[in-house]
Amino acid sequence: MSLKKLLPLIIVLITVSLIGIIYMQYNRIQNLLLVKEEQLNEKVSMAIDMVGKDLSENSAATRGSVNLRQRRKSSLGLGNQLVPVELMQPALISERYTQFEIKEKLDQAFREKKIPIQHYEFAITNNLNLMSFEMRSPGFVNAMDDSTNNVTWHYPLQPPPGTWAEDLAPYELLTIVVPDFRKLVVKQSYSEFIGAIVFTLFVMTAFFITVRTMLNQKKLSEIKSDFINNMTHEFKTPLATISLAVDALNNEKVLKDDTKLNYFRGIIKEENRRMNKHVETILQAAALEKQDLTLNKKKCSGHEIVEHSLNNYKLVLQEKNGKITLNKNARYDSIFVDEQHFTNLLNNLVDNAIKYSKDAPEITITTHSTNKFFCIRIDDKGIGMSRESVKRIFEKFYRAHTGNIHNVKGFGLGMSYVKSIIDAHKGRIKVDSVLGKGSSFVVEVPLAS
Repeated sequence: MSLKKLLPLIIVLITVSLIGIIYMQYNRIQNLLLVKEEQLNEKVSMAIDMVGKDLSENSAATRGSVNLRQRRKSSLGLGNQLVPVELMQPALISERYTQFEIKEKLDQAFREKKIPIQHYEFAITNNLNLMSFEMRSPGFVNAMDDSTNNVTWHYPLQPPPGTWAEDLAPYELLTIVVPDFRKLVVKQSYSEFIGAIVFTLFVMTAFFITVRTMLNQKKLSEIKSDFINNMTHEFKTPLATISLAVDALNNEKVLKDDTKLNYFRGIIKEENRRMNKHVETILQAAALEKQDLTLNKKKCSGHEIVEHSLNNYKLVLQEKNGKITLNKNARYDSIFVDEQHFTNLLNNLVDNAIKYSKDAPEITITTHSTNKFFCIRIDDKGIGMSRESVKRIFEKFYRAHTGNIHNVKGFGLGMSYVKSIIDAHKGRIKVDSVLGKGSSFVVEVPLAS
């Protein structure tokens, strides 16, 4: 199965796999939160149980087993004895401990159980009336009202052990409220969250790179096919022309006519030059790809290089009834470049401006200089380029769509070569184009020091 047919299936499979991994990670995190919540809930319950038992067990030692206050004059029958009610009721928690002491005990229990709770509210209430407070922390009532975000624990305080009332129902209640309990659980799971997110991101990145690589390979395969087709066409045409010219030279009439003889010799020479130029272009592209390009830099006049490059196009412009206007506005044109490669760079830009013109080429070349750069601006009134073409103009083998112009030939290596030479000279190149109106290329190369 070809890559073109296989690629959509691979992308679908990768996408489904990625969605499955993300879903499993989400379920894992949810289960992790439940486990963490249960563990923290259990720890808090154990800490509260520890404090509650301590409060109950220490009550007798703190104040005795009875309350000597006169509460009310009544009696309760216990077997054959009558015991005054005021002698039955143990001392209240609020009579034995201060609010600060209760909080200190809770803090100590939380530390022992390694509970990362920084803030909580508590209260001691009557077991029969939960709104009858013996003591409470300042934010207790508000915390109790928010049952959605906060979690509440109740611990019934048993009567002191070793007293007659220890088997009776508890008459006091220790209540603890932890605000934003769920957020606390999430905070405890940060390391697991980060690990899961990082792992998922790694998988997503790997999938993305895989898909992008496959798309690039598909694109490269298409470019390779186009390149082979273009190369075949570019070499086939001059070879056919040379073959016809050689056959003509074998004709006795041509051999006896010096004019025709020179004409066909000129054709062979010109087509041979064209093939050599194509071969040189391909070799240069290969050298640039391997980074084997060696520059022979020397101090040159930028204006002289521009003029020398334009001389190569006088005949072409005459045939097309075109013209090039040169405006030498640069005050400084001394540059440190490889003259041959820089000339080739300009040749490619001028050649493109001519090839992509609608009718008679009309090109303007303007130079100027800044404190650091010698600048060459090449404007044409050709067919222009789309935004997509402007973005991809310097890609190797890329050729812009030429609309109704069918005489544009080449391998799509020229602009890639231009960009490589500019980069090798530490320069810059900018492109501005409007479809149907023309293009502008600005080349900036550092001035010689």
